[in-house]
Amino acid sequence: MLALMLVLSACQPQKSLLESIQRQGELVVATRMGPTTYYQELDQYTGFEYELSKQFAEYLGVRLKVVTYKDLGELLDALKNGDVHFAAAGLTITKERAQEFRFTSPYQQISQKVIYQKGTRKPSNVQELNQGPLVVIANSSHSEHLQRLNDNHNKITWTEKSNSTMLSMLNLVSDGQAAYTVVDSNVFDLHRDIFPELKSAFNIKDWEPLAWAFPPTADTTLYTAAENFFNKINEDGSLEEQKVRFYGHRDFDYVGARTFIAHIDSRLSRYEEDFKSVANELDVDWRLLAAVGYQESLWNPNAISPTGVRGLMMLTLRTAKEMGIRNRRDPKQSIHGGAHYFKKLYNRLSEDISEPHRTWFALAAYNTGYGHVQDARKLTAQQGKNPNNWFEVKTHLLLLKKREYYQHARHGYARGAGQSILYVKNIRRYYDALVWATEKSTDHYVPVPQTSLAMLTPIAQ
Repeated sequence: MLALMLVLSACQPQKSLLESIQRQGELVVATRMGPTTYYQELDQYTGFEYELSKQFAEYLGVRLKVVTYKDLGELLDALKNGDVHFAAAGLTITKERAQEFRFTSPYQQISQKVIYQKGTRKPSNVQELNQGPLVVIANSSHSEHLQRLNDNHNKITWTEKSNSTMLSMLNLVSDGQAAYTVVDSNVFDLHRDIFPELKSAFNIKDWEPLAWAFPPTADTTLYTAAENFFNKINEDGSLEEQKVRFYGHRDFDYVGARTFIAHIDSRLSRYEEDFKSVANELDVDWRLLAAVGYQESLWNPNAISPTGVRGLMMLTLRTAKEMGIRNRRDPKQSIHGGAHYFKKLYNRLSEDISEPHRTWFALAAYNTGYGHVQDARKLTAQQGKNPNNWFEVKTHLLLLKKREYYQHARHGYARGAGQSILYVKNIRRYYDALVWATEKSTDHYVPVPQTSLAMLTPIAQ
């Protein structure tokens, strides 16, 4: 009997990696903290790489386990050793990495930018990088490319920092501890609002592809599934939607960015505790409320509009009365009233609207009115789109300025539809900048546990 069992077990086909993952119900991804990868926002985990990984786990019908690494070298070692299933960490495909790992088809193109401080000497080529300390992240594609340039007799000297992020590299240049650094173009674009004095000198590498990395194992079933996944999200438009979500609101305005940074020190510091107090009461990120205040009044308690809204949170007389506010020009009362009104709109929305869309709908309602937002959601559903997705609803909100649509809407003509779309976009930008500005001094993003789980509902295959 024992011999028969051994023979039968030997005849059983060995399960593939993909089958094992689906049987265990868990997909493990390695990533790093950062604005393009993984961070905490609106009391939940998000990030471009994280959202794509979450979609991939849902595609496979499993839950996602995220493991973060502060050091890039440790992340690559973990991938090489098979400690994780794949890496989604904004990795560029380099010649050296391609020899060790299997990369998916690229999902984004970036360039490597040399960054320097405005007012200092601008380098015009790689040889001039020796005019001041050049610092890059250890084990990065930036250090690999510098080494390649060095091998071609460029004679560049630089320092590599372990356990570092591109944010910390920008901090070193901003603080004068380094003259130059090299960062990816998408990261630099996301941080320009909080580093308006940093500029790009030139690209040391143009248009490198970003992709997910897999160990070079003989079993390619998971890798093939990832390739099929990217084909799917390219075709159905969800990849482009994620790009718009994370990068579409990042318009840089040098004067506006300098004013914003100056107002953080000169104005926000006066009201920060008021924002924090009411945010704690309502379980809202205080920086989101502060971003609303900046969009409304530039944190000016004496602001007043031609239509009569006034105060730091620019409350109408009707809203102030509804929230029990007697003096709209009193900053503490204004912040309290605006925050409670925002939370009221937030709670009023349908429970099946998930974050971050729920917050964006509440912001639009704060600006243009709850009724118009609901009309736009209804119109979106009537046209076969998702009424719980802000990106789909905002295009239908604009339709409520056309007679053929608003004459059938309960709340009629949406005069400020275009303004409310810009309103949400600006607040998202100010909020991101406040998150990064309040975290940059600590040299990391909002702390996230080393390991976290994103539970996803399995879908039929």
